[in-house]
Amino acid sequence: MQTLKSFFFYLLIAEAAESCKVTLDIIESSLPDGLPENLDTDNKLQDTLTNTLELLPYLYQLANSHHETILSYRRALLRHSKYLNNQTIAKIQKEFVLYLLYCGGEEAYPPNLVLKTDASFVPKNNIEEAILLLMILLRDVSLKKIERDPSILDHLSYALSIAGGLGPLGKQLEELLPGIIDDNEKYLLLALCCYGTGDASAALNLLKIIYKDDQNPNCGLPLLLASKIHVENPNSSEGVMTAKRAIQVLKDKSDDRVGVGYYYLGVSLSAWSRSEVTECNRVDRQHEALECLETAGRLTRMVDSRVLYDLSLENAEQRKLDAAFGYAKRLLYLEGGSHVKGWMLLARILSAQKRFGDGESIIDAALDQTENWDHGELLRTKAKLQLAQGEVKRAIQTYTRVLAVLQVKGKGFGLPKTHIEDGDRTLELEIWNDLAKVYISLSQWPDAEACLVKSKAISNYSASTRHTVGFLYEAKGLHKQALKLYKHALDVDPAHVQSLVSIAGVFRKLGGQSGPVARSFLNEALRVDRMHSSAWYNLGLLLRDKGPMGLREAADCFEAAGVLKETEPIEPFR
Repeated sequence: MQTLKSFFFYLLIAEAAESCKVTLDIIESSLPDGLPENLDTDNKLQDTLTNTLELLPYLYQLANSHHETILSYRRALLRHSKYLNNQTIAKIQKEFVLYLLYCGGEEAYPPNLVLKTDASFVPKNNIEEAILLLMILLRDVSLKKIERDPSILDHLSYALSIAGGLGPLGKQLEELLPGIIDDNEKYLLLALCCYGTGDASAALNLLKIIYKDDQNPNCGLPLLLASKIHVENPNSSEGVMTAKRAIQVLKDKSDDRVGVGYYYLGVSLSAWSRSEVTECNRVDRQHEALECLETAGRLTRMVDSRVLYDLSLENAEQRKLDAAFGYAKRLLYLEGGSHVKGWMLLARILSAQKRFGDGESIIDAALDQTENWDHGELLRTKAKLQLAQGEVKRAIQTYTRVLAVLQVKGKGFGLPKTHIEDGDRTLELEIWNDLAKVYISLSQWPDAEACLVKSKAISNYSASTRHTVGFLYEAKGLHKQALKLYKHALDVDPAHVQSLVSIAGVFRKLGGQSGPVARSFLNEALRVDRMHSSAWYNLGLLLRDKGPMGLREAADCFEAAGVLKETEPIEPFR
């Protein structure tokens, strides 16, 4: 019975659509030059034509006829616009835009423009056609042919953002006549366009125009965006300032947005803590950062993956491993295990708890849950977990598997082009360096040198590669050559902690009056990374060598090194 009703329903729609088409054909053939100029706009013929042009696409939509719907909209705009006034044309254009953007289904067929010149733009898909229509509508608003409609700019912003056209959107915004939209809204949209195209500095300058007025009650969103930019382009002090002000502005409006403000404040304070010189200030900043992130978690009801990730990360870096583990598990549950970085963080936390087997099981689960082209970093972590368990042969096999994955990605066999990135070359370089260190630990010099040849071929201007070459020289007992390579590594990256610690170690082995120099390198290493156990251990060795005067300090350093070693992950949390 239901099927029969549906049949008659579609039959009625088809008959109605055919009647509309016949009506339009009659009017088109009878009045090829359009309606007479002296025709009253209230004339029944005008009303019939307008209603028919608006009704026909709607009937095709009811019949789920996508292609016919698009053709009927185009027919109205390309062949019958001469019969219609500006407001009616604008109404049909907006309805067509909504259909193209949100109900279009398949890609549209390009319009067949008989009168098209070589310089004319012909849209290739639904989005391009919608953008073209929205730009025409925006132009008509500017020329005051039609009434202002804020939704036009909203739909254009959406269409251009998904089409990667934020630059053109910015130009359209700049060309708007004064009064079309509020100035603050215009600056915010322009800032979003600049941010989307990678110009963070220009975005911040535009946002500052909005929130420079302390009395502006509507500057919460601009302040949040500014805080986000400061977090991504590390400027911790500015990030703290804008986040605090955003929280103050939004505190009585939206818990979710206040939660986001506390999140950016926590991340900014965490970054600030890492640059603090004194231990007291560093601990204070870390405590504040964790409090802000916990507040962000409560206000966002623990359903924001960014907040959960940074909560887990901050707890892990402060060696609160049980709390970090709990947040990491909750993150995986929230995301359904779809993102690699959540799995990686959980595996690193387990490695810090010395649960290497559990960490390897987590990586195996991640390999099953994630796409093949995301497996490089996961497999590298798996190899490190195997090394931590003393399974050297399995680790070498895993490293070889990583290289195979990267080779397939490099050739692009069935993989999206977006996944064949420069980052893969960096990962490949690090894999060769890791393998070289494994062979150095086994005293297999030729194999280590072969791996270093591969990494140098990718990039010789790498602190990691230069440090590994120095490590090889040091293992061979060639301390002066090793020292030279470690210094070359610092030329590339002055904050390369492993090279700073290794230089101090070589100076200590060389003896003489180099103790103060070695200590200066270790102090710099600890300034960069206070949690580096090897730096504390080497500092303890230096202090012990001073004799009875340094034994007390040496003991403190050895104790710190031991505590940190007990909770040190196989690779840095961050």
